[in-house]
Amino acid sequence: MYESFVRFVRKMYRTDEFIPLHEPRFIGNEKSYLIDTIDSTYVSSVGSYVEMFENMVADYVGSKYAIATINGTSALHISLLLTGVKKGEEVVTQSLSFVATCNAISYCGATPVFVDVDKKTLGMCPLSFEKFVAENSFMNAENECINKNTGKVIRACLPMHTFGHSVLIDDIKKVCDKYNICLVEDAAESLGSFKNSIHTGRTGKVSAISFNGNKIITSGSGGMIITDDEKISIEAKHLTTTAKKNHKWKYEHDRVGYNYRLPNLNAALGCAQMESLHKFVIAKRYLANEYESWAISQDVGFVKEPSTSFSNYWLNALVLDDKQQLEKFLEFTNSSGVMTRPIWEPMHQSSMYKNAQKIDLSNTEWLMERIVNIPSSILK
Repeated sequence: MYESFVRFVRKMYRTDEFIPLHEPRFIGNEKSYLIDTIDSTYVSSVGSYVEMFENMVADYVGSKYAIATINGTSALHISLLLTGVKKGEEVVTQSLSFVATCNAISYCGATPVFVDVDKKTLGMCPLSFEKFVAENSFMNAENECINKNTGKVIRACLPMHTFGHSVLIDDIKKVCDKYNICLVEDAAESLGSFKNSIHTGRTGKVSAISFNGNKIITSGSGGMIITDDEKISIEAKHLTTTAKKNHKWKYEHDRVGYNYRLPNLNAALGCAQMESLHKFVIAKRYLANEYESWAISQDVGFVKEPSTSFSNYWLNALVLDDKQQLEKFLEFTNSSGVMTRPIWEPMHQSSMYKNAQKIDLSNTEWLMERIVNIPSSILK
């Protein structure tokens, strides 16, 4: 099976050279827009491409507002702050996630609480979420959800759309509404993904997208805050621009802000990439279909888009039999010049978050021993 996989990947990518896990594709106006930006001299956070990029993303996902940031983590940080997450409070999230999800919670001075994931979506399991809240909280006189074990307010819920596959977001929102918990979506990996024809990141009050170099489109580094809330959009733009008050020449700041605004140079690259996004999604889905056919022929598990979802298949993933097979697969493929990677170390096992409160994480631990990401760059 290992040799068959390497042969199959090399045939698809038509090369005997090293095959990375995911690399960007530049097929449009990237160079032209970058040169235009350089010629304009507006290469930092002031420039026409920043607003253009925001409008393009907002139009694509169907949101009223989009605010460009320097990376996806900063977008998550501001999203949590503007939904009211404060020092000493808690945010329910999934342990099976990239570390940025938990780090953004920590930047607010809050603490993550871990619930389990769903095996099919790889994202937060709404049943595990509701079980935790039902068994471990009560509503106080101010209609706040209080963790009876810690006495802290459970302010927000932060699920992640893993590898571009939508979580069971409608069921998660129902739990949030029932317990007055604010829903914030980590949509970092899921630009181009939909659930019931609604783009990921559109169900919660606010969400964050990433445009890192390894995402389906890239602005080199970059993120985007998505919301329909006008007040949040205004505050997000203000906070990410060091909380500077508008004035023709004075430097006046009305609070501690953040230097999180996306530079025009990065936005120019993002605009060119957005023009190719539709083609990229089609190409990604074609690649996923090829991988699924190979997996069926080898009797290997393959992570498919959830029911009623349309996934961008950002990173394709196989589900192997056990940890031993996973280790052998990783050793053989990487030694053969085909880059593969295990899923992230669950956050509840990391040194930073090992003491965080958690519920039963059986699915998380089952998946971490079996999931492997495989080369997912768009075919040339």
